[in-house]
Amino acid sequence: MTPPPGGATLPPTPVRTGFRTNARAVLVLGLPLVGSHVAQFALHVTDTIMLGWYGVTDLAAGALGATVFFVLFTLGIGFSQAVMPMVATSAASGEDTEVRRVTRMGMWLSLIYFVIVLPFFLFSAPLLNLLGQDPDVARLGGGYLAIVGWGLAPALLAMVLKSYLAALERTQVVLWATLLGVAVNIGVNWVLIFGNLGFPEMGARGAATASVLVQLVTLGALLAYALWLPALRHYQLLVRFWRPDWAALRQVNALGLPIGLALLAETGLFAASAVMMGWLGKETLAAHSIALEITAMFFMVHLGLSNAATVLVGRARGQRNPEALRAAATASVIISLIFAVATMGVYLIFSEQMVGLFLKPDDPARVVIVPLGATLLSVAALFQLADGGQVMAMGLLRGMQDTRQPMVIAAVSYWLIGLPAGYALGFIVGWEGIGVWLGLVAGLTCAAIALHVRFWRSI
Repeated sequence: MTPPPGGATLPPTPVRTGFRTNARAVLVLGLPLVGSHVAQFALHVTDTIMLGWYGVTDLAAGALGATVFFVLFTLGIGFSQAVMPMVATSAASGEDTEVRRVTRMGMWLSLIYFVIVLPFFLFSAPLLNLLGQDPDVARLGGGYLAIVGWGLAPALLAMVLKSYLAALERTQVVLWATLLGVAVNIGVNWVLIFGNLGFPEMGARGAATASVLVQLVTLGALLAYALWLPALRHYQLLVRFWRPDWAALRQVNALGLPIGLALLAETGLFAASAVMMGWLGKETLAAHSIALEITAMFFMVHLGLSNAATVLVGRARGQRNPEALRAAATASVIISLIFAVATMGVYLIFSEQMVGLFLKPDDPARVVIVPLGATLLSVAALFQLADGGQVMAMGLLRGMQDTRQPMVIAAVSYWLIGLPAGYALGFIVGWEGIGVWLGLVAGLTCAAIALHVRFWRSI
């Protein structure tokens, strides 16, 4: 579709009211986003594998640095997540100027956040030493963070553009841009980590450099598409980009900061659970890490479907059509529930085989880690319903531009219910790793129930 002559406003995209139509819309929008999230996760996996081939110390340094980067990145992407429902609602209302305003100020807030946290990246080595890390790991991890920190700006800007394009139902390009990043990451890692093709052998610092290049390439691809596609030119995304729009900036910040804090609360819950699992021994921690890696991969599906729900609910809200809003929400929840039930079956039937893929056949610790990891995946069958339910409810509420109270619900559920329950069941009752994971299930279940109640009451 091309813009009308003279730069006239395009007619708003029609909303859908039938279940089949909405289910198809959820899948058409959601599946490319699922693929994009899986591809983003693959960046982490390829870094882990290739650094593991290079050396244990560089692997540990890269893992430590990537964890720190992810925590700060998670807080920063709240602004980009706020852009998605705001653009969806504005586009459905035919308010092209508002689409440009909120997207541009989402980019501004991302850059402001980058400037605030950059010093932490540049001077992280002494901080890692203070945290009691191995001196070699702290030194290499600090070097990794000093490089990868520069990639935070393009990474956050790319997330804003992904939200902008997804809200305009341009999800295919989001998938292809992320896949391009994966290909670049593998190639540059091979060159810079190992010193191939005459380049210096950089180890963990090579992986960090590759990550920065990946973020720049992804940002460049998305920006080129957003600016030059004829159907999107009328939004004039970067027109007078340098001019502040304080009203729009406050709106995006008010919506986005609670999203970032809620995401940080969930990330912190899993980080704290890893600490508790470490108290139970390295084999238990290894089983926990493997099981969590598997569940994280499946979680990407729920996350993509949740993003689709945000867009569809936001569009229905922009058209002031409560019937279409309820239909979009119902279809999103049912599809997510179907996937969760199917995943439960996979976990219960193939748990040992999936955990075994992460260990060498002759690894002596295999006889301990595989059964324990399989048991944790059995608990994760409940985990799927809870985690899928809470992330879907979050997506629906974001579509309604309701983020502050959900942030409080998430923090209370994760930190005042989930974490204490995990400690009590794991160490006081004596269920150890299973108890810690049941605590995660309890926290996520409380969040899912409370968030869904809030959404369905609000409509």
